[in-house]
Amino acid sequence: MEPQSPPKPNFALPVDSSFKATVFRPLSLVSPHMRAFHLAWLSLFSCFLSTFSIPPLIPIIRDDLNLTETDIGRAGIASFVGSIFSRLAMGPVCDLLGPRIASATLSLVTAPIVLSVSLIHSAQSFILIRFLVGLCLANFVANQFWMMSMFSGNVVGLANGVSAGWANTGSGVAQLVMPIICSLINEYLNVPLFTSWRWSFIVPAIFQAFTAILVLVYGQDLPLGDYNSYRKSKKMEEKSQGMGFFKVLFNGLMNYRGWILGLIYGFCFGVELTTDNMIAEYFYDRFGVNLEVAGTIAACFGLSNFFSRPMGGVLSDKMGRRFGMRGRLWGLWMVQTVAGLFCILLGRVDSLWGSIVVMCGFSVLVQAASGLTFGVVPFVSKRSLGVISGMTGSGGTVGAVATQVLLFSGSSAFSKQTSISLMGVLMILCGLPVALIYFPQWGGMLCGPSSDSNSADDDYRLLD
Repeated sequence: MEPQSPPKPNFALPVDSSFKATVFRPLSLVSPHMRAFHLAWLSLFSCFLSTFSIPPLIPIIRDDLNLTETDIGRAGIASFVGSIFSRLAMGPVCDLLGPRIASATLSLVTAPIVLSVSLIHSAQSFILIRFLVGLCLANFVANQFWMMSMFSGNVVGLANGVSAGWANTGSGVAQLVMPIICSLINEYLNVPLFTSWRWSFIVPAIFQAFTAILVLVYGQDLPLGDYNSYRKSKKMEEKSQGMGFFKVLFNGLMNYRGWILGLIYGFCFGVELTTDNMIAEYFYDRFGVNLEVAGTIAACFGLSNFFSRPMGGVLSDKMGRRFGMRGRLWGLWMVQTVAGLFCILLGRVDSLWGSIVVMCGFSVLVQAASGLTFGVVPFVSKRSLGVISGMTGSGGTVGAVATQVLLFSGSSAFSKQTSISLMGVLMILCGLPVALIYFPQWGGMLCGPSSDSNSADDDYRLLD
């Protein structure tokens, strides 16, 4: 008798030949595709909540610890420096261990660090703790890797955008709820204000650990199961092809497209991180609003991620279906440029309500640009997907560090208003290199595919 081939697994969603879902239904919980989606965004949400639980309380923290503007600026820089290397490392870790283990381990390791915010008593410890808490933002790479492992190319931009967008609202929720938690502890538990802010960090620490446990217990790396079995078969394939870990890493690092996307992401998502870091304090100091109102205004910036970053993913997929890769690249450049113009305007508006309106428009566009960036990432490299994701993701935090150091370090020669406008100029300038991205099979912004596109290296491929 001839050996029978194993039965094709049944999935609740339609899938492609790699068993990746070809539709995206965010209101569904079906396993494995949509369950992985919800676990991924919720885990990353908790990390954003933890990281940005500190900025809305800075007006209280700075009085308690006697922090200077330079101390606050250095702490903001430190929070992103920690994320640079952890994001870059997270890509290869995902390639080795899978997104589920990588995500959960990082969250469990950093949750006690979030709790230890309550123990700081000096400027030096404040800067150190912000550096360590910033490590958990590397969870973003695992999030995007997980989505690219579960969803086919026709919806991967949407899946990436919604997953990261919903997760990024954690920064807005932190701006909104942390002042409220602090006030409730102060008023209803009769705890002094300089103690109540410390107790507030119990909430994000516990929540982050809880989501990590959910990922471990209910998560699944790939449509067909655990990542370990996949790695065993992949190792055999790589061995036969001479594609070991270091060659995969080298191929990713030598791909210039990844570096350009990292630069662009640095001045869309990086700008978003910088704005999250200082926007509550900006409205508190410039317009004289109280802590709760400043937090609510700042929350509007982060909460728009719920729809704006997914909107970028949708636009990328639509432009890709209509115009191919050229459409994805043109869409990214246009949205990035208009977002930069709104950022310039934000620094020039003098009225409270005018600033709020411009800030909301800016938030929608800059977050959509992030979604458009990761609408291109899955097509850059087949074999070095984790490396390219890590390069692009770490580029976001490099950009955040650059803007913090140059414009918001506390020792900058510019006012905060002028610094915001200059940040918009940097966005526009750093969006220009997208025109240099070229794929032999599909072309670039300014020219079509080469004549020998059929023989292009399969490290570069369009996912159907």
